[in-house]
Amino acid sequence: MFTGPKGGTLYRKTFARSWRRARKAVGVEHLHFHDLRHTGNTLAATTGASTKELMVRMGHANPRAALIYQHATEDRHRSIAEALSELAKAAEIRPLRSLPDSSDEVEDDGEIGLH
Repeated sequence: MFTGPKGGTLYRKTFARSWRRARKAVGVEHLHFHDLRHTGNTLAATTGASTKELMVRMGHANPRAALIYQHATEDRHRSIAEALSELAKAAEIRPLRSLPDSSDEVEDDGEIGLH
C-alpha cells in the first residue's frame, strides 16, 4: 500500500522517521498512526455504515471489533429521532379508538380488560 521514498519497500524505520516529522510539522506529536484508522472507521460508522460493512472495511471477522467504531453521538441520536418522526408522519398513525376522558364514567364490571 505504501512505498519508500524511492518507490521500493517501506521499512519500519523509514516510516517511523517520516511519521515523526509529519506529526511534528502539523503539531500533533501525540497522534499514533492507528488513530487514523480509528478516526476513519468512526467517520464511516457515522455515515450509517452497518456493522458488516465496517467489518469488511477493516478486515475483521468478528463483529465485536467493528462495534467499537459505532459510537453513539448526539448528532446520531438526533438523526435517528428525526428519521423515526418522519416514519410516524408518513404512516399517519391514528389511535384505534379514543380513550374516555376523566369526566366520562366507566362502569366497572369486575372483568379484567379495557373498557
